[in-house]
Amino acid sequence: MSTQTDFDSIIFDMDGTLWDAVDSYCAIWNESFRRMGIEHRVSRDELLSMMGKPLDVIASHICHGIDMDTERFCSILRKVDTELMPQLGGTLYSHVAEDIKALSKRYRLFMVSNCGPDGLRMFLDYTGLRPYFTDTLTHGETSLPKEDNISLLIDRHGLERPVYVGDIQGDADSTHRAGLPFIWAAYGFGTVSDAEYRIDCFHDLIEKILNKDQTTR
Repeated sequence: MSTQTDFDSIIFDMDGTLWDAVDSYCAIWNESFRRMGIEHRVSRDELLSMMGKPLDVIASHICHGIDMDTERFCSILRKVDTELMPQLGGTLYSHVAEDIKALSKRYRLFMVSNCGPDGLRMFLDYTGLRPYFTDTLTHGETSLPKEDNISLLIDRHGLERPVYVGDIQGDADSTHRAGLPFIWAAYGFGTVSDAEYRIDCFHDLIEKILNKDQTTR
């Protein structure tokens, strides 16, 4: 079993791990459809089923069968996201704000997500958590799969013992391909079968990492 001293840094996923912004994403997608003059509307459940995937994959699924220019739609979607997301934001999970501050005193904190190029920056600005994170990287910036972005971040900052925190199986798969242990945020959007650690609320990171009281699945 790992102990607190095994980690020198923590890399976080965003959606389903630090906050829930799915209702805001729905509003942005539906406004984008409206601007395209298309009656289609996306539901929370539909977007939830696609969380963690890159935008082009989500768009291909949601727009399948709709007579429209998907490339133009994605361009409009990115524009609407930039306009509305700083206003709409999302809801941080309980204890995230205070616990991120506490974790940052012991660990270097990072974020890697499959969101667009500005997604993590908007998250940090909206929540006020920017001072506590060393760096972030997104699929939208690099067009790379998550495991490559994790590895890129590790190399960029010379991390020796990082751990990744996410909420879906895709996060775990990418983390393991990058050679890292995975902490499953079981309160998030998905299920994971092979996580090294499990947290049932965000505060468990304090209890199970800072206080050396980790448990395995």
